[in-house]
Amino acid sequence: MKKFTLLRPYVFNLILFFVMVHMPFAITVSNGMGIGDLFLKSTSVKTVKIEKSATTLSVIYDSLGLSSMGLSEQAFNYAVMGYDLLKQQGKLNNQRVLSIIDFTKPSSQKRLFILDVENYKLLFNTYVAHGQNTGEAYASRFSNKPESYQSSLGFYITTGTYMGKNGFSLQLEGLEYGINDKADERAIVVHGAPYVSEGFIRSRGFLGRSHGCPAVPENMNRPIIEKIKNGSCLFIYSDNKNYISHSKILNT
Repeated sequence: MKKFTLLRPYVFNLILFFVMVHMPFAITVSNGMGIGDLFLKSTSVKTVKIEKSATTLSVIYDSLGLSSMGLSEQAFNYAVMGYDLLKQQGKLNNQRVLSIIDFTKPSSQKRLFILDVENYKLLFNTYVAHGQNTGEAYASRFSNKPESYQSSLGFYITTGTYMGKNGFSLQLEGLEYGINDKADERAIVVHGAPYVSEGFIRSRGFLGRSHGCPAVPENMNRPIIEKIKNGSCLFIYSDNKNYISHSKILNT
């Protein structure tokens, strides 16, 4: 009886060792993956999907020659990052289109890029104005405050259209709290304007400026709005350190 008692811990440890050795093998055989694989799969499926989508979209930058057209690679990469996140969250009803405004460029350059991300096409590349208190040729100061007459950076979703004092216009929903979420209150919309033209650039050296709206050429206003309305992603970028560090979308 005493001998059996002495053997009991040994037998228990032997059985435990046998189970630990063979259980991962059994899981691997039956499911095609080990315990480590199961853990990785459960924690990173969403990340893998986003990274795969972003990698797929990244070829657009080179294939369309967007660098030579003036779109900064950083602006494009951030735009794709946010687009993918919003798509995964189910916030984009119009997933085909991604619009990017690159405010690192002067207003005398065509700094609005509208991409068909499903067919890898550049739909529009044209001029876009910034707010009158945001700067002259360059956009350098940004605000979310009403009556600031400054542009707001960040990610927006396009919503409905209406006829206003600036003609056919497109409403925008600012998605970033404290950065652009007062877009509706400030009446920040896409609209056409006579001061967004090559003639104005020739006379002044830069575009006229809005009250904070991303105003576009009058003759392109309706075609642009019809293409990007009803739930597409619009990203307004500047290499502004305050925005980049505080954007929850960029730092998710």
